[in-house]
Amino acid sequence: MLTVNSHNRKQRVDLTGLTSFVNTIASLHPMNELTFLCIGTDRSTGDSLGPWVGTLLEQRGFTNVIGTLKNPCDAHRLPQWVESIKEETIVVAIDACLGRPESVGMFLTSEGPIFPGQSVTKGLPPVGNYSIAAIVNETGPKPYNTLQTTSLYEVMNRATEIADVITEQFKRG
Repeated sequence: MLTVNSHNRKQRVDLTGLTSFVNTIASLHPMNELTFLCIGTDRSTGDSLGPWVGTLLEQRGFTNVIGTLKNPCDAHRLPQWVESIKEETIVVAIDACLGRPESVGMFLTSEGPIFPGQSVTKGLPPVGNYSIAAIVNETGPKPYNTLQTTSLYEVMNRATEIADVITEQFKRG
């Protein structure tokens, strides 16, 4: 789970913007160069977006996925997963995000890394050549509580949208 960070130069986009962003990645990199690093845990509704996306991608035949509901890429496992990725691999990092109330349902995209764990002060290293974050709830004074009370419906909708866009852009033709 991350929070919006001004020095990360993320763009807040809707589904059309997400589609354009993923289309750009698909036009620059063949599938065999990419790994989808889906960050989060299956133990917190608000932070389960990454594993949901990973599971959906895996079910659709993607083999280059790290982080699923069965085998999450959570804060404890992230460092070892990152170490296992070959240096030449292009990583698309996917995570959940807290943001402003009017931004819930939007996405943050960046041609740069994601900073996982910021909203809960985990201090994890930045990861990814590209990043996609879905804003699943608003930032509040108690991030852990916010994560536990985030709508599963919201998380699953955003995860499905991300997986649909990736599938459409990489599995066409």
